Amino acid sequence: MAEIEQDGPPLTLQAMAEHLASGCKPVSQHRIGSEHEKLVFRQSDRRPVAYGADAEGRGGIHALLVAHERYGWSGVYEASLDGQTLIGMERDGANISLEPGGQFELSGAPLDNVHEVCAEIGRHLTETKAIARELELGFLSLGHTPDWRRNEIPVMPKGRYAIMRAYMPKVGDLGLDMMFRTCTVQANLDFASEADMVAKFRLSLALQPIATALFANSPFVEGEPTGYVSSRARVWTDTDPDRTGMLGFVFEDGFGFEAYARYALDVPMYFVKRRGLYIDASGQSFRAFMAGELPALPGERPTMKDWSDHLTTLFPEVRLKTYLEMRGADAGPPGRLCALAALWLGLLYDPAAQAAAWDLCKGWSIADHDRLRLDAARLGLKAQIAGRSAQDVARDVLVIAREGLKRRARLSGGLTDETSYLAELDAIADSGVTPAERWLALFNGPWGGELAPIYEAAAY
Repeated sequence: MAEIEQDGPPLTLQAMAEHLASGCKPVSQHRIGSEHEKLVFRQSDRRPVAYGADAEGRGGIHALLVAHERYGWSGVYEASLDGQTLIGMERDGANISLEPGGQFELSGAPLDNVHEVCAEIGRHLTETKAIARELELGFLSLGHTPDWRRNEIPVMPKGRYAIMRAYMPKVGDLGLDMMFRTCTVQANLDFASEADMVAKFRLSLALQPIATALFANSPFVEGEPTGYVSSRARVWTDTDPDRTGMLGFVFEDGFGFEAYARYALDVPMYFVKRRGLYIDASGQSFRAFMAGELPALPGERPTMKDWSDHLTTLFPEVRLKTYLEMRGADAGPPGRLCALAALWLGLLYDPAAQAAAWDLCKGWSIADHDRLRLDAARLGLKAQIAGRSAQDVARDVLVIAREGLKRRARLSGGLTDETSYLAELDAIADSGVTPAERWLALFNGPWGGELAPIYEAAAY
């Protein structure tokens, strides 16, 4: 029987909202964090990689993790019925973790500027690629596996993934694709107050489809074009309507920490964690948990840790925890990983840029937001919003972000500011051609309908 882990008074809605509000911090302490996932493949046959060694004794994801110890990383373990399972590595506030299908993720430390973010990404890639060469592994910088079938992808040994794997088909057709075949790049940013959180949430949520279009990098599934420039973004539209989407209530009067907490309370649970083990509570109600009526743990009430865990099981386009997570972009090559951090930092950490960007989208309706999200996944920069193309909006957004970064005036050792990281996005917006469309041109032209060349062309 699970050990009851209650300390302190029962949770209330106010306490849950206060947990979110605890992220408020002075502007001088605002930082940016970057996360990105990579598809791991075996060089010899371009196939996915299991957690352990394969039939020929070649090391897999576990060996990839362990080898990072040489660079000062320490292991992160999860309790299991068989003992302890290595599920990640940590160093200096950063973490390496494995996603359900073996996607290899860096969750970076909170840093002061894009120069530091890009240096962190560069150091990680240098270390990880050196290890991968020894193991004869490679990494793909795409938003979706280009040709693997879902049933070919090994399942990583992490407790929550087993629960999610069983639950996903009950609530959407593509949830398992999300788990096993997609990769994203993400930026995390701070807020100073509830009002600041609301303003940043609304702006970043409205413009998240513009980021989806700029970063669209996944036009193939199972070896064929899908008709979407971001098959990753398409997957999220049919994963689980209870916990995904554009959150129209964020744009309504009265939105704040409590409103988000109410929304989160009504999202069905995945699990409860006790004594290091995951207990299946999929589809059950956190409100019932608060009343001591959770079927998975009858008579027990949640702790603040349970609430914090539950917040990680929500997957909207922008997610609120004690910071804001920008979740709308496909993974890509190193330059674009840095660019995402620069884009959102330039828009959200400069008041004038934030106000100018809000002027671009403040008149969009809830229906506009939802339509743009769908169209950006399919059409990229050719999508339309309120009589304008996504390309035109993207150009304006990048001009505003550039000015915001200039005013921040964070200089690197070479006395260059953070605006240089936007150059690749400027080229995409000016051309109107997404990275996905460039892959399609190669597929339909020089590659002759074959995807084998992408394992070299899109390798990190």
